[in-house]
Amino acid sequence: MYKDLLFRCFCVLSCLLTAPCYETVAQVSLPDTIRTNFTEAGIQLDGILDEPAWKEATRISNFTQRELNEGELATERTEVAVVYTQKALYIGAWCYDREPDKIIAKELRRDFNHSVDDNFEVIIDTYLDKRNGFLFIVNPNGARKDAQVLNNGGSFNVNWNGVWNVKTSITAEGWFAEFEIPFSTLKFRSGLEQQVWGINFERNIRRKREQILWQGWSRDSELEFVNRAGALKGLSNIEDKAFVEVKPYGIAGMQLNRRDANKGVLNAGGDVNYLVTPTLRLNLTVNTDFAQVEADRAQINLTRFPVFFPERREFFLEGEDYFDMGLGDRIIGFYSRRIGLNQNREPVSIIAGARMLGKINNSTVGAMSLQTAEQGSGENHSPTTNYTVLSWRQDVLKQSSVGIMSTNKYAQGRHHSTTGGYARYSTSSLFGDKNLMAGGAYARNYNSDGTPADASAHRFFVSYPNDRIQFDAAWNRSATNFNPEVGFLSRDNFQEFYTELEFRPRPTKNFLRWIRQFSFKPLDMNWFIYDDTKQMQSFFYEIRPLGFETRGGESFEFNIQRRGEGVREPFEIGRGIFIQPGDYWQTRYEIQASTFSSREFSVGTAVNWGRFYDGKITESAFGLNWRASRYLNANLNYEHNWVSLPEGSFHARLVNSQIAYALSPNVFGSLFGQWNDEDREAILNYRLHIIPRIGTDFFFIVNQLYDTSGLGWKLTQTLIIGKLIWRFVL
Repeated sequence: MYKDLLFRCFCVLSCLLTAPCYETVAQVSLPDTIRTNFTEAGIQLDGILDEPAWKEATRISNFTQRELNEGELATERTEVAVVYTQKALYIGAWCYDREPDKIIAKELRRDFNHSVDDNFEVIIDTYLDKRNGFLFIVNPNGARKDAQVLNNGGSFNVNWNGVWNVKTSITAEGWFAEFEIPFSTLKFRSGLEQQVWGINFERNIRRKREQILWQGWSRDSELEFVNRAGALKGLSNIEDKAFVEVKPYGIAGMQLNRRDANKGVLNAGGDVNYLVTPTLRLNLTVNTDFAQVEADRAQINLTRFPVFFPERREFFLEGEDYFDMGLGDRIIGFYSRRIGLNQNREPVSIIAGARMLGKINNSTVGAMSLQTAEQGSGENHSPTTNYTVLSWRQDVLKQSSVGIMSTNKYAQGRHHSTTGGYARYSTSSLFGDKNLMAGGAYARNYNSDGTPADASAHRFFVSYPNDRIQFDAAWNRSATNFNPEVGFLSRDNFQEFYTELEFRPRPTKNFLRWIRQFSFKPLDMNWFIYDDTKQMQSFFYEIRPLGFETRGGESFEFNIQRRGEGVREPFEIGRGIFIQPGDYWQTRYEIQASTFSSREFSVGTAVNWGRFYDGKITESAFGLNWRASRYLNANLNYEHNWVSLPEGSFHARLVNSQIAYALSPNVFGSLFGQWNDEDREAILNYRLHIIPRIGTDFFFIVNQLYDTSGLGWKLTQTLIIGKLIWRFVL
């Protein structure tokens, strides 16, 4: 049956690929090269572009709309120039605006939500490999954000924090930005007399929902598609000097307990970063600490499968894109939360570790080894354990790659390994400018105390992700005995057959002008079978007869769902309420709607209702956002599930809220609270982040835990700490 299903999926794909080829939109706007000039005169970083170097620099201004009106000229003039000194690259942006009082800018903190504000973005491909780049974003308030872009926009490391700075100013003519990016932040090939880098620019004008790019402005492209960037020329004899970066930290605080004795918190450690080559970095860490990490967001789980909690620790997030085994999000070969956290998500001390990440010619390499301390006793005992991960990826063809990866765990004389390989074909020039990806991955377990038969997993996929037509198909398998001990399985002993087809037409200017884009989905199916018996494990089929997004930013969708569950063993769905073995078929309906998120007030809601096993369910979610000013933003989220089953009825509720404030781009914080009636606990987290200078951070954290199982709230634990991370360059 599944072979027939796959055959049909690939028939649909074949139809897409052999469909009439409509005229593609040109994405190259001349000039597509920007030249930079060397300047010995200093640049005062203030957002006021009045230095002689800026007046003498060559500016480019040929920006084209990607949204709302693809191919049309920008409605507001935008100019860019680039100059450099011996130590840094400087980028100037003139974002003129005839109505500067209507500029939308209500974010001020570092790593702000750039999707809701006016902003200017720069991406730089220093390797000129047309695959990877460094992304820098600023809004009119001077709030900054950065990220590493990999695989030509296929993945992002949004938690990368480079050492750079930017200043802005707002006048009656618009707003203006001045970037300073040290060459030590940008890894590039050394020893070249002349450097040629890929570069591209994007500006977003939120009140108009207008997005303009210098190059690659097709709707089937994005700024992160570095293969469509322009060229930066004129960099001569620059060198990324070898340096050692030392980042020690110190922690002091107090933990107050209701039942146990209070205790002090005092700790120290740090990291040492060394550039082995201009493109390869070695990181050494001692007594690694994550005290400043925000609390996990609670989740309501009404399934028999485990809940996935995303990584939130910066140390692991910085390198997560190097350690992707290519098995998708159902089968994760390396799940960094297995390191330094026990099964109850409680911290386990990391004694020390080493990590090397970078690029050697056309090879991307990653290696990491960490040793955790012995901790706890009984069921909570965690033996001292070594975790070692090795990864190698080779660029092939224009945008494709192959790679191998191995995750290893050593504890109490036992060795576990999950090792595999993957290949990915990718092109963004199908029919001129369309995107296509296809690939596969295979991994296998090894245990020194005996490996069960067929302890393997694989994934094969094809994807056609474009503006008007999106098609995806995949076959995932996690064999009965596959168990990645340093990974994560959303479920085990399964095969999944997945396919999705979505049509997203856009009305003409003279028809339904208020609609930006429709969304019709005739096919969205996930079919899971048990790998050992080939019987149904789960089934999901969704059609979307209507979905749309307005030109003003509102969205709506109506979905009809058919679900199935093949339950083998009883499991508890609510307190004292069990789902018995059997096959269950359910029909559900869903409505989702939201307003434009850049407004001062915005709301989003979703309701799903219908059959639930042999009963009924209504799931609802509501979110409210208030963007009061650049200094204050707040949100409130509420989920409520009503479940009615023959054995009984129950409610599952979750509420969380965050108040975020910022005094400047370098002083900001938040107050976060959450509660759910499953754990019957409430968590309050206060976080203040001060950046005395770029690269140095001070955190002040207060965590409080409340027991709400009885009458009222009882404070059970309070943690108050201060953490200073200082940066030295030797």
